This record gives sequence, C-alpha cells and structure tokens, in this order.
Amino acid sequence: VQLQASGGGLVQAGGSLRLSCAASGSTYVMGWFRQAPGKEREFVATIRYTGSTTYYADSVKGRFTISRDNAKNTVYLQMNSLKPEDTAVYYCAASNRYFSVARMGAKESYELWGQGTKVTVSQ
Repeated sequence: VQLQASGGGLVQAGGSLRLSCAASGSTYVMGWFRQAPGKEREFVATIRYTGSTTYYADSVKGRFTISRDNAKNTVYLQMNSLKPEDTAVYYCAASNRYFSVARMGAKESYELWGQGTKVTVSQ
C-alpha cells in the first residue's frame, strides 16, 4: 500500500487548511505526524477504520479534526485556527495492525508512510 499526501501550503495565523492522504489500498489505522525543522517527528492525530476511534495530540485538540472516507481509502486532516508553531512537514502514516489507544501516538506503530506535505503558518 502506498500513501500520497497533499494539501499543504502557506497560510496566515488563524487560517485553515485541509490535508488529504490517499492510500492505494485499504488500511486499518491512518494518521498524521509532523516534523518541524530541527525537531523530532511528532504525533498529530489518528483514526481507526470505523472512524469511531480518534486520538489527538494535546497541542491540536479542539483545532484539528481527522476523518476518513473508506470508499476512497483517504484520510483528511482539517486544521483550523492555525498557529506559527504548527509549521512543519506533515506526514501521513497507516497500519494494518491492531494496536491499543496507548500506542496510537507512537511512530513505531505505523509501518506505512507517505511523503510529506509542507505547511507554513505565517504571523
């Protein structure tokens, strides 16, 4: 399965962007991570196949919403009220393994990764 992310760009603080990640096949868990310059890649959000289980990093709760369209094998990340500290390359990740909520934020839980899409939030 391959993942193709899109939707990044330049936006002013307070603005919105929607990222998309299309998978070439079905996946059980899909999520987003991000990596700012000089920093480690960090978890953003994830969603299980049914959409009933979602999990967010504290830094994006209330501002970002993850959703998926299983008919299109696509996951979305709606990002609202963007802040300059949200600036990063955003990576789509997926897994066909089951793992607990406690493991949803761990990079090691995901075996499939897409290329990044850059998000820049200006002051």
